[in-house]
Amino acid sequence: MKRNPTSRPGERDAEPRQLLLDLPTEPRFLAEDFVVGPSNERAYAMIEAWPAWPGEALLLVGPRGSGKTHLGAIWAKRAHAWTARRADLDIEGTSRLMAPHALLIEDAHEPGDEAALFHLINAAKLRRSHLLITAVSEPALWNLATPDLLSRLRLAPAIHIEEPDEALLRMVIVKLFVDRQLVVDGGVIEAVLTHAERSFAGARAAVEMLDQHSLATQRRITRALARQVLSREVPTQEDGAPAEEG
Repeated sequence: MKRNPTSRPGERDAEPRQLLLDLPTEPRFLAEDFVVGPSNERAYAMIEAWPAWPGEALLLVGPRGSGKTHLGAIWAKRAHAWTARRADLDIEGTSRLMAPHALLIEDAHEPGDEAALFHLINAAKLRRSHLLITAVSEPALWNLATPDLLSRLRLAPAIHIEEPDEALLRMVIVKLFVDRQLVVDGGVIEAVLTHAERSFAGARAAVEMLDQHSLATQRRITRALARQVLSREVPTQEDGAPAEEG
């Protein structure tokens, strides 16, 4: 067996690693791909109920990775709405954004032009248009400097997405693997449930970590590998690690 010429005597050869290409994954944001459970069923029902909303503006609040973008995409397609992030808003572009009479504003908790957001909310009310505004927290936590804007946002109905129960989290993990075109068995799903943080963000981070590790080491994602990577266990020969040479 040839050794790596850069290895020092007595060292085991480094595990071969694949060149990583930072190719974007394309999550599916179709209505039929949205996973509904107790933590998000009210939010899903409200999107389904459009245009019979209780007001022109609706706040969708939930933790990162909880499906706000997915629900927003479903609604935007149905409402023929344009989409903008709050950080990209400016007062000069507000009239153009309201042209389709429906607008999705994502990540509204992030800093941005308060005058533009205030104008869009007022314009929606005057034109009887619809706004869907997504955020990770309530408006009171956005550090807004415009009292009238905070008042308008507090008047808007708010629907919350909570952290998932185990059944929903299991389905979300399956979808995350499918979005990355990865085929895994049930043992891998159970390993992620056991060793990853019990949250939408934790599940997403775990699947991404396993995908990156699989690419780097050219190893198939198995339950043993998932347990090893997510719990940082010491790899064993049984887990598929190369054996030490005698």
